[in-house]
Amino acid sequence: MASHIEKITLGVSKILESSPGVTDVKFEAIPPAERHAIVSWEQKHKCTLPEDLKNFYLMTDGFLMSWSVKLDDSPIQVGSMVINSISSLTRLRSASAYSLPNSPTLDDLDGGSDEEGTRHPDRPHFNSRNMIFELDPCNGNGKVCLVYKTSKPEVTPEPNIWFLDRALYWHFLTDTFTAYYRLLLCHLGLPQWQYSFTSYGLSPQAKQWMNMYKPITFNPSTLSEDPEAFINKLDPNKIFKAKNKTPVTKKKLLGSLAGQKSNLTPSKYPASSGTATRK
Repeated sequence: MASHIEKITLGVSKILESSPGVTDVKFEAIPPAERHAIVSWEQKHKCTLPEDLKNFYLMTDGFLMSWSVKLDDSPIQVGSMVINSISSLTRLRSASAYSLPNSPTLDDLDGGSDEEGTRHPDRPHFNSRNMIFELDPCNGNGKVCLVYKTSKPEVTPEPNIWFLDRALYWHFLTDTFTAYYRLLLCHLGLPQWQYSFTSYGLSPQAKQWMNMYKPITFNPSTLSEDPEAFINKLDPNKIFKAKNKTPVTKKKLLGSLAGQKSNLTPSKYPASSGTATRK
């Protein structure tokens, strides 16, 4: 069981257990999904799951891992990593956003942002142009979604992973599920970590948790157009190279000291001055 957990979490479970202050690391062992359940899901929604996600479900029907920290001798849950099961991989439809009659739907909200759509033509849409499935509920802070850019049954495009924030704005995350899964494990399921890929960034509280427990990761903000901008061009061999000093022999050292002593000793016969002496 321990080796199974380590393989699924890519060793993150051991990193969390050895981190200071971390306690109550929980991993829910979920049996693999039946192959016929995956086939029935594809037939129901008339689309094909990507191979990496399909292989993931054949290994475990969903993913659930959490960890806590001790504050004042009481555990508080901080990290939460969730991948919905195949049965919970539900489609986001153009339903009413509120339970009131004649209330706006997601399609109405999406259609009212034509100006934004011209600036971001590749963003997902809530109408029939796209098929959107909820992959991670993000503890109510948004939704990570599997997005198909077409709803035609005869076309099976490769879906992308997008993040839908609480203001119903879309933010691109990764091209494949494998890349997103590694991203989820790398951020240890910290609260609101998906907002680090948005233009407005993390909240102050999320930044504090990030500074405390986020491992060293690749920072895309440090990218530059010049590929050699961040190459270390200093040669340590030249910086710490010792100077070639000629060895000083004992005789030369004594001779130099004797010469300095003779120069400092006053002469026994003072030099004659320019004036004539009396006889």
